[in-house]
Amino acid sequence: MASSTATTLRQAVPGLVQTTRRFSPHLRGERKVIAGGSLALLAEVVLRLLEPWPLKYVIDTIVESGGAGAAPSVPAGATKVLALAAIAVVGVTGLRALASYLSTVAFALAGNRVLTSVRAQLYGHLQRLSLSFHSKARSGELLTRITGDVGRLQEVAVTAALPLVGNVVTLFGMVAVMLWVDPVLTLVALVALPAFAVTGVRMSRAITTVARKQRRQEGQLASVAAESLGAIKVVQAYSLEATLEESFAASNDKSLRDGVKGKRLSAGLERRTDVLVAMATGLVLYLGARRVLSGALTAGELVVFISYLKQAFKPLRDLAKYTARLAKASASGERIIELLDVIPDIVDAPDARKAPAFRGEVRLRGVSLAYEPGRPVLHQIDLHVRPGQRVGVVGPSGAGKSSLVALLARLHDPSEGEVLIDGHDLRGLTLESVRRQVAIVLQDSVLFATSIRENIAYGAPGASDDQIEAAARLANAHDFVTALPDGYDTVVGERGATLSGGQRQRIAIARAAVREAPIVVLDEAMAGLDHDNEEAVDSALRRLTAGRTTFVIAHDHAAVADADLVVRIEGGRIAAQGSPEDVLGTTDAQAREARPRRASRLATPARRAPSGRGAGARTG
Repeated sequence: MASSTATTLRQAVPGLVQTTRRFSPHLRGERKVIAGGSLALLAEVVLRLLEPWPLKYVIDTIVESGGAGAAPSVPAGATKVLALAAIAVVGVTGLRALASYLSTVAFALAGNRVLTSVRAQLYGHLQRLSLSFHSKARSGELLTRITGDVGRLQEVAVTAALPLVGNVVTLFGMVAVMLWVDPVLTLVALVALPAFAVTGVRMSRAITTVARKQRRQEGQLASVAAESLGAIKVVQAYSLEATLEESFAASNDKSLRDGVKGKRLSAGLERRTDVLVAMATGLVLYLGARRVLSGALTAGELVVFISYLKQAFKPLRDLAKYTARLAKASASGERIIELLDVIPDIVDAPDARKAPAFRGEVRLRGVSLAYEPGRPVLHQIDLHVRPGQRVGVVGPSGAGKSSLVALLARLHDPSEGEVLIDGHDLRGLTLESVRRQVAIVLQDSVLFATSIRENIAYGAPGASDDQIEAAARLANAHDFVTALPDGYDTVVGERGATLSGGQRQRIAIARAAVREAPIVVLDEAMAGLDHDNEEAVDSALRRLTAGRTTFVIAHDHAAVADADLVVRIEGGRIAAQGSPEDVLGTTDAQAREARPRRASRLATPARRAPSGRGAGARTG
């Protein structure tokens, strides 16, 4: 995936603007909260402008009365002015604090709601992207975008962007008042701006470059960690811990160096800004005092002016302080938008209609499939399967067997030709209505880290407890499930790691069974099982596929010896199709022998797989 090419804060700002514009539809629902926050922000700015003025009246009153140590000469009403000024200081400051609190909470609430909605949109978009996309993308990088990048936008919106906006609005208000109080001193104060601009632009370029580099490095770190943890069995079996730790440590050190460099540059910019602000303040103090002595200003007005000057320079300090955060936020926003702009390969046509209930007739006409242009994996496939037929798909690894059956659930669409079910071209039907009528059982059946009940119900969301139990009984899973401490409410580990391979497979069969789909795909569903589990799983699969159009992918020819039709795939082409005897080269006697042997497994109750005393028990 491409990365941002912006290298200066000025170039990062368009990224932030683009991010705001892209997420504006989510902002519409928060208009009332944003409007309330804006009013509170405006009130805070007004109160901040008023805050120094009570001090002006106190100082001018003291000066008028002769100052400290002078003979007592208190002007009439001075005590009242001082009392009112003291009350005003407390009142204005308290109201400003309240307005600041309300604006911060309102904008934070709106920002968090919007970005939570964006995260949900991004997650849903990733779910809809094709298998071709996910086969190339790194899962750790995608997780970083969903969690890290959206989280960074949330953080920056509250800790950097909102304070910066408030201070910029305050800056314009204060500059206007400063011009009204003393135009000459205002122009003197603004002389510091060009010096800050030169320093800020030069250093922000380095800060932004480092920030973007560090963000990419964080994505790389997440990918390395996700891949190694996802393959922890291989890592430990091959003693790769030290090797992968070295690789991770190298990437981690790069991220550390970039982070330290970014902090050092940010701190340097902040300190240089402080020096520039101090120089401007000192110059204004010197010239302002001379103007007070000449009678052009009162002492109170000079104090107000100095107070405004310090507040007016606050956005400059914040800009220096938040440069790295804003740069990272810009990069994060662009990374999120880049992902949202990926167009799914498999989508509903504008005129797509809901699929009717399928009978299970499958026909492929001149079907070719290429994951990348010019590199087809299937070539001119022609195949006709009648409803209820059992089809064996055999061939060497990488021949295109799984790609062929993936077309039935529209996990891929053909590059050429048509895939029809009951005469309907699948591309003219909605994805959801097609996929819910196809059940798939894989060799490596993945379960989710939730209860067994929910794992089965994923096959048909909304399934009742009775339907779930019936599916589990069909899959020969009910007995071992009820023997677990929490029964159907037992929570399994990630990917079902706390169950044995045979148990996982039977839960996967139950998940397919509760779907009651007219078309079933078994992709090496029996591979790797021992004899006891093979019997239980085979019996379950037979019940699952009874009367349904079934595609059985297998390397073991015995698994398809009793199929109605066998298709041999070689090099992405159909090399042969016909009866098992014709395609597999078995004799009539061998085929007849294979069928009763498997049929007898249906007539004989499946051997119950031994179950342990908990979800962590393994039966092989």
